[in-house]
Amino acid sequence: MRIGILAYHFPPEPAFLVGSLAEELAARGHEVRVLTGFPDYPGGHVYPGWRQRWHHETHSLRLTVRRVPRFPRDDGTVRGRMAAYLSFAAGAGLVARRYLRGVDVLYVHQVPAATLATVAVGRVLGSVPTVLHVQDVWADAETLGGGEAARRWSARLAGSAARAYRAADRLAVTAPSLREPVVAAGGDPQRIRLVPGWTDDRLFRPVAPSPAARRLVGADRRCLVMHAGTIGVAEGLATAVRAAASLESKMQLVLVGSGGEESRVRRLAGELGTGNIRFLPRRSALDMPELSAAADYHLVAARDLPELRGRVPGKLTAALSCAVPVVAAAAGDTAQIVERARAGLSCPPEDWTALADRFWLASTIPESARVEMGRRGRDTYLREMSMRAGVDRVERLLHEAVASRQEGFRNPVRR
Repeated sequence: MRIGILAYHFPPEPAFLVGSLAEELAARGHEVRVLTGFPDYPGGHVYPGWRQRWHHETHSLRLTVRRVPRFPRDDGTVRGRMAAYLSFAAGAGLVARRYLRGVDVLYVHQVPAATLATVAVGRVLGSVPTVLHVQDVWADAETLGGGEAARRWSARLAGSAARAYRAADRLAVTAPSLREPVVAAGGDPQRIRLVPGWTDDRLFRPVAPSPAARRLVGADRRCLVMHAGTIGVAEGLATAVRAAASLESKMQLVLVGSGGEESRVRRLAGELGTGNIRFLPRRSALDMPELSAAADYHLVAARDLPELRGRVPGKLTAALSCAVPVVAAAAGDTAQIVERARAGLSCPPEDWTALADRFWLASTIPESARVEMGRRGRDTYLREMSMRAGVDRVERLLHEAVASRQEGFRNPVRR
């Protein structure tokens, strides 16, 4: 098939799911055209060595990537975020008619940032069958920063998401809890399938930690818990900092990454005056498996917000694939996956005393038991969430979307 892919984030950003999907579909013989923006996540600044411009295309065997300019989200405000969303929607809508002309089906990596672009491209392409892979529901006003402007934009994003759900030929959700809000917003339940997210398990796999990686994270005899990824509003990492600060003699907390809340979290760590919290800048994905192996546990944290209970962060799938046990300070599907796999420990979100208790318990578990947790997590990943299984499911949905649209043309509904 000729497959179009619309994605707000794409490698070299840490967008492993959509990046590996594009490569795998091309490797299976499909012609793949990706429409995306210039890389600026998570820092909000265009990556060094990149310059935004029109007519930027890269080509490899059966895979073409077209990037359109967008305002970098570098100030953390509602206005800045919406400028990024709107500019991407405008750019994608402008080039989609020509660039995606002739595709048989469109796959959309559906995150809130792509919602406006999904509607814009859908209007341009018209009758092209579409599969929406919903990673997350729309951003609510609090996630956007609060205030009247945030409420207005939250309502607009919710309305756009509902239109996209209703128009899609097939809808995939990455977690069971996402099904309910998608149906409530107008998605046809008969068109919804569960397609769990995955990581690039060609890269994220069990490895031994090198001495250099252990030195970088400052590993010593204390239990080392690592959070790798965005330091943003949704993660609520102030809770983790408070919990770690109460256990300075028992554990270390290493935060690898950046984001809009980084300065606030760093300031809190400084105010608490402990020596067991370390910050490392964002690392290349190529470095992360070895760095992950230097940790005893990975922390997966999320705020206690309804729209986050159906989100399964990429850091969870990466940890499971790397066979690193998890401490989950989250509700919903994230905690359920960890508990069902017996791949770590969990506690309610945004409760620093409960998280401190989990950190303390984690520090007492023998190494042999930790290794077994990691093994169970990887077994669950390979069985239920692997890249190959996920690409198989998406490819099946793409064929279904094309077939359902053709069937509709052969048997039009009479009114």
